[in-house]
Amino acid sequence: MKQILFVLCILLATSCSNKGPRETLSFNDNWKFSLTADSTEATAQQTDDSAWRTLNLPHDWSIEADFSRKYPATTGGGALPGGMGWYRKHFVLPASDKGKMVYIDFDGIYRNSKVWINGQLLGFRPNGYISFRYDLTPYLKYGEENLLVVQADNSRQPNSRWYSGSGIYRNVRLTKTGKVHVDNWGTYITTPEVTMQKATVSVETTIKNNAEASSIELTTRIKSKEGKIVAQAVMPGDLQGGESTTIFSQELTVEQPQLWSLDNPYQYTAVTEVRTNGKLSDVYETPFGIRTFKWDNQTGFYLNGQALKILGVCLHHDLGSLGTAVNTRALERELQIMKDMGVNAIRTSHNPPAPELLEICDRIGLLVQDESFDMWRRRKSRFDYAQYFDEWHKRDLTDQVLRDRNHASVFMWSIGNEVLEQWTNANADNLTLEEANLILNAGHAIDPSILQDTAMTVEALITYSLADIVRKLDDTRVITAGSNNVDPSNHLFRSNALDVYGFNYHHENFPTFSEDFPGKTLIVSESTSGLMTRGIYEMPSDSLFIRPNRWDRPFNLPQHICSAYDNCRVPWGSTHEVSWNAVKNSPFVSGMFVWTGFDYLGEPTPYGWPSRSSFFGIVDLAGFPKDVYYMYQSEWTDKPVLHLFPHWNWTEGEEVDVWAYYNQADEVELFLNNQSLGARSKTDTTYHVTWRVPFTPGTLKAVSRKGGKEVLTQEIHTAGEASRIVMTPDRSTIQADGTDLSFVTVEIQDKDGNIVPNANNLLHFSVQGNGFIAGTDNGNQNDSISLKNPDRHAFSGKALVVVQNNGKKGNINLKATSDKFSDATIEIHVK
Repeated sequence: MKQILFVLCILLATSCSNKGPRETLSFNDNWKFSLTADSTEATAQQTDDSAWRTLNLPHDWSIEADFSRKYPATTGGGALPGGMGWYRKHFVLPASDKGKMVYIDFDGIYRNSKVWINGQLLGFRPNGYISFRYDLTPYLKYGEENLLVVQADNSRQPNSRWYSGSGIYRNVRLTKTGKVHVDNWGTYITTPEVTMQKATVSVETTIKNNAEASSIELTTRIKSKEGKIVAQAVMPGDLQGGESTTIFSQELTVEQPQLWSLDNPYQYTAVTEVRTNGKLSDVYETPFGIRTFKWDNQTGFYLNGQALKILGVCLHHDLGSLGTAVNTRALERELQIMKDMGVNAIRTSHNPPAPELLEICDRIGLLVQDESFDMWRRRKSRFDYAQYFDEWHKRDLTDQVLRDRNHASVFMWSIGNEVLEQWTNANADNLTLEEANLILNAGHAIDPSILQDTAMTVEALITYSLADIVRKLDDTRVITAGSNNVDPSNHLFRSNALDVYGFNYHHENFPTFSEDFPGKTLIVSESTSGLMTRGIYEMPSDSLFIRPNRWDRPFNLPQHICSAYDNCRVPWGSTHEVSWNAVKNSPFVSGMFVWTGFDYLGEPTPYGWPSRSSFFGIVDLAGFPKDVYYMYQSEWTDKPVLHLFPHWNWTEGEEVDVWAYYNQADEVELFLNNQSLGARSKTDTTYHVTWRVPFTPGTLKAVSRKGGKEVLTQEIHTAGEASRIVMTPDRSTIQADGTDLSFVTVEIQDKDGNIVPNANNLLHFSVQGNGFIAGTDNGNQNDSISLKNPDRHAFSGKALVVVQNNGKKGNINLKATSDKFSDATIEIHVK
C-alpha cells in the first residue's frame, strides 16, 4: 500500500509539473443564467444570483420552449422565442497565476454580446457566429472571487432567415500564458511545394510580447500523426516591448510526406516553442495537412493532382433537438451520416461554423466551403447583420480567416450568399465609389486604380474589398460567393474579384456558362431545393408538385406535407435527379452543394404555421434518412445499393408507385407475393426505376442483377397491428465526460418486427442512472411540442431520444412507455 501511495504521489506531481507555460481550460461549467434580469442587476458585483438557474455551456435557451406562431422570429426563424439572456460565472484564480496573461475565448454567442469582468466592460460583438477573445489580465483578482458576466441580446426579431438559437451556444475556454506567447490564432501554415518525395512547409508565427523588449528563440517542430518529429527549425528573434506583436517566418521540409485526402485524412502537428532568456515561455500546437488544390475551368477541381467532383451539401448550424448548442458527438453523427451517403464537401451555410465542425472534417476527410455572410449592407430581415456590416465586416471576416486558415479541410472561402448587392438598388444611399471606399476599406490599402475601372460599382467594390481582406490573410485558397443572379450584369461578377463563380440553382444556364463567362470556373454553390416529408408519398409519382407557385406568393394545403418521391420542389429549384444529372454530365462544373443535407429549424418553405422546420433535407431533423438519401448513395459511393420504397400498407386495389434506387447492377426485378412484375433498368438521365402496382397485402421483393447474377435483394412486408416498442442506440457505451451522447432510434413494430408506417403513438421516455434526456424528435416538421419534452409522438413509425451522460461513470437506463404497449428498456454504459 505504501508503494502504491508513493507511485500515486509521483504521478500527481508529474501531472502538475507538466502543465507547461500555457494552460487552456474549459470554462463551460457552473454558470448562472437568467432570462429576465435587468442590466443593472445582472452586472452588479453584489447581486445575489443564488436563485438563478445553474447550467453548463454550451446553452441555447430558445430551443427549450414549445413552438408558437406568436414569436416575432416567425416560422422562418423557427417559431421559437428570442429575448435577453444573462450569464454569470464566479471563479477564483490562484496566486500562482499572478504575472501570467489570462484570456477568455468565446467560440460564439448569439447575438449582440457584451462581456464584463469584475464590473469592467470588455467589449461588444454583434455577430452571433464569430469567435473572439478578451484579455482579462488587468482586471483580475487572485486568491479571491472574480465575476464574469455575459449579456446575449437576441430580443430584436426577426434577425435571421433560419433558426439562430440564443445565448452562449458554443464553447468557452480560459487560456493562461506567459508574458511572451504565440498570439491568438497566431500561426499560419502553408505548403507551397508538395511532391511525393518532399513537402515544403512554410510557418508564420505571430509572437505577442506583454513585457519589456527581449530576445527570443523560436523553435518549430513538425510531428507526424504517430508522434515522430519529422522536421525542425530554430531561429532567434528580437521583440519590442509594450504589447507588441512580431511575425517570424520559418521554412521546413518534410520528407516522404503523407498527403491529407478524403480517404486518408492524415494530419501533422506543428509544435511551436518560444524561449526567452533560455526559459520556455510558451508551447502552441497547430494541426495541419499537407495537400494540394487545383482548379481548372474545363475539368473542375483537383485534390493532390487527382480530379475530384465536389459532391457537397449545405448545412445550417442547428443540431435538431439540441438546438444550436454545440456538441461534438452530435456533429460527428451528422457529418458521418453525410459521408456515408457519399458526401465529400460541406458548405457552412451561411456563417462561420463552430470550430468543432472543422476539426471533425479535418479528421474524417471532408472538404469545407467556409462561408461568412448571408447579407452585406442591404438587409434581408428587419434586424439582421446589415446594420452592423459597415463597422464590423472587416473585423469579423479577419477573425474568421485567422481562425480557420490552418484547417486541412477548408478548400475555399465564400464571402456571401445571395446578397442583394448582386443587383443595382434604385433606393440605395447613392454613395460614390470614393465614399464607399472610405467606409469599406478604412485601415487597409486598396489599389487606387480599382476606383477608375469603368465596370466598378459600389456593389462590385464591396465584393472586391471583401475578397481583398481574405487574400491578404490567405492566398492559398479560392474565393467564391453564392449567386442566384447568374446574369453577367451581376455586380459580384463584374468586380472580377471571385476566383470561382458560385451559381445557386439555374441548372438551365450551365451549358452556356463558358460562353457567358469566358475563362471562369463554376461551382454550384447551392442546388435542388427538393421538398420532402419522410414516409409521405404523393401519387402519381410522375407528377411534379411545385410549391409555392411563386417565391413571393403564400401557399397552403390542409396538410403541410411534401412527397418523398423526389417529385416536389420549389419554383426556383429542381428535383434531386435533375440537378445531379446536370452536374454529373458537365465536366466543367466543379461540383455541387445540395440544399440541404439535413432538415433544419426554421424556413419551412412552402408553408407557414404550424410548420416550423424545413422540408429541404435529404435527412430529416431527427437524423433519419429520407428515401432520396439512397439515390445519392447509389451514385456517390462504391457501396452496393438497393433501396425499395414506399412502405406496403395501403388500401386494397389502390394503385401504388413503387420505386427502387440501385447501383452495380443492370436491372431490378420486382415481385409481389412471389409473382414477377417485371424487370426495369435506369436510363442515362434517370436514377431510379418504377412500377405502378395495384395494392395487395403481402410481400414486395426487389432483386438487382448484373449479367444475370443476383447482386442484392430487399423485401418490404405489409405491417400488421402495432404491438411493441423497439429501441436501438447508435452507441451502447459512451464517455463519462458530461457531453457525450447516445442517439436512440425508437420504432413502433408489429409482432413480426416490421415498422408500422402510419404509427403515431404517444411515447414517454424516462431515465435512471448517470444521464438525462437531452432531446426528443420524430422528424415531423409540424410538431409544436418542445424538442426538450420527454413525451413524443412517433411519426411514420419512428421517434428519436437523445441521452446525455452527467459526467459520472456507471449506467443509464432508458425506458419508453405507451398506453398500448409493454414498456421497452435499454441500458447505456458510461465509462
